[in-house]
Amino acid sequence: MLELDKNTFEAEVLQAPGKILVDFYGDGCVPCAALMPHVHAFAETYGDKIKFCALNTTKARRLAISQKVMGLPVIAIYENGVMIDSRVKDDATPEAVEEMIKAHC
Repeated sequence: MLELDKNTFEAEVLQAPGKILVDFYGDGCVPCAALMPHVHAFAETYGDKIKFCALNTTKARRLAISQKVMGLPVIAIYENGVMIDSRVKDDATPEAVEEMIKAHC
């Protein structure tokens, strides 16, 4: 699981080929913390098909807004620099996230 910041996001996600999952989370976000172990487990299972990354939006607020991340948690899949799918807030359950990952593998 690659930890991103505002300096590495563009190179690792927006300019990278293939499919990339980004876990947008924030400091003090309880649902984010609850979801994170599941996302790390999915990285173990599906990491050979999709690149897994995480971005702490507390440290990259403008970047999060530029990606239209307004609430947390957000699990998004990018392909060739474009967000093609996401699960947001209440829809970001472990089951829904895994279903989204499987749909893009």
